[in-house]
Amino acid sequence: MQAGLDLPLPVHYTEAMDLLSEFLKALTRHHLLPYMTTGRPLVVAVSGGADSLCLLHLLHRASSELGLRLHVATLDHGLRGEASRADAEFVAQTAAAWGLPVTCERVDVAALAALYNLSTEEAARRARYSFLARVAVATGAAAIALGHTADDQAETLLMHLLRGSGLTGLRGMQPATPLTAAHLLPDDSPPSGVTLLRPLLGIPRAATQAYCDTFGLPARQDDTNADLTYFRNRIRHEAVPLLERLTPGIRERLAQTAEILAADYAALEAQISAALATCLLSRRADRIVLRLSRFRSDRYLVGVQRGMLRLALRHLAPAGGDISFAALEKALQVARQGVTGQQADLPGGFLLRIEYDRLILQRADAAIALPDWPLLQPGTVLPVTVPGYTALLDCPWALEARWLTPDENPAAFHGQPLVATLAVPPETSLILRTRKPGDRFQPFGLAGQTQKVKDFLINAHVPAGVRDRLPLLIAGDAIAWVVAGPHSRIAQPYALSDRAQAALLLHWERF
Repeated sequence: MQAGLDLPLPVHYTEAMDLLSEFLKALTRHHLLPYMTTGRPLVVAVSGGADSLCLLHLLHRASSELGLRLHVATLDHGLRGEASRADAEFVAQTAAAWGLPVTCERVDVAALAALYNLSTEEAARRARYSFLARVAVATGAAAIALGHTADDQAETLLMHLLRGSGLTGLRGMQPATPLTAAHLLPDDSPPSGVTLLRPLLGIPRAATQAYCDTFGLPARQDDTNADLTYFRNRIRHEAVPLLERLTPGIRERLAQTAEILAADYAALEAQISAALATCLLSRRADRIVLRLSRFRSDRYLVGVQRGMLRLALRHLAPAGGDISFAALEKALQVARQGVTGQQADLPGGFLLRIEYDRLILQRADAAIALPDWPLLQPGTVLPVTVPGYTALLDCPWALEARWLTPDENPAAFHGQPLVATLAVPPETSLILRTRKPGDRFQPFGLAGQTQKVKDFLINAHVPAGVRDRLPLLIAGDAIAWVVAGPHSRIAQPYALSDRAQAALLLHWERF
């Protein structure tokens, strides 16, 4: 096992010297310095390979000038036996020789893959980020520096393209991105406010290897990087070389394409965010409601509408990852053309549904959002006290009932949705109950025609989840008043037609 290294410096200007200059420019161009110069440690993920060793060396050389506090983190994935242990020991010795603190850990990736039903490649990736998250918490770090290069970016773009992706995936990796639950093993939670940094994203892999050669940094070789059972390795060793023969410089072009698409994505996201804010009616942790007529407005192209759905779902499930094209298109079709009652399932236990002029995205198990109206539990039967107050059991509303005096004008109470003056014989018993199948009444203003309560509520655009909880005032055995918030309606037979009639004033009060 080779001992830890000194920190060599070249005796003359070489291409490697220029790499430091490019590296520092990249920190400024991508606004990474604010994440590094907080006074808190910067965790540096180091495997021992050329990319991560180059990154650590560059950061160490710049640490005095930039005021960086580096903390090295290395993980043995347990996949290569003694070789991976040797890599971790090499990193630990290198960090010690350079005077840097280091955290080493070993995990059993094969066991994690079996436990969480993940591929080995995915389990290794998530285990690595979960480890780095733990190191960030333990050290109080605000950011984690990773050694991804322009070649990694090109490979990532190709992988996303082959699997099928929109701009979100085709923009590739970003220079700075929040650490989220999507990076971690399923049982782990992300620490708050930790950012992943990729300072080498514009630097080719050949440059990091040349840098290590120039500075005498004996980078380790991971044999699994040549294992073609891994998708990324097939892209790296088969697809990219073929494309390079067909189109020389393809790596650089793909990396540039990712950067261009990232800028286009940012511009589109700004437009989508503004559109979503315009359509938004309400938002809470498990539910977002949009104005359907605005969403369907001609001002929004289908790409913006699709983006609004994706962004709304991202607000509801920040760690849910990107939604598949098929699931998103099914939801988009309902959002663009669906009618009241239609819905579409979304990944992660969410659904989209249409409710009159509302487009709702919510958790499938979310409680129905009830309006602030008098409501009853389905099946409730409650006698009404006349005169007096009748309080609802599970709702902060009470019904006041009193007889109007001869000098009171019933018309003075008209126009208030939760107030009614009814012609009810004094001896009539009154109850409140919820609707039953087949309930009918004669809505005032319908020329004496009867209508199903169900149809009346549908025509009034009362949300489906509320209809079974609306109070119906029953006089004797007939419906005298359907209490539906601003859509309330008395029955024609109980409308006052003569000032001489006994008038019962019913008034809902919130307490």
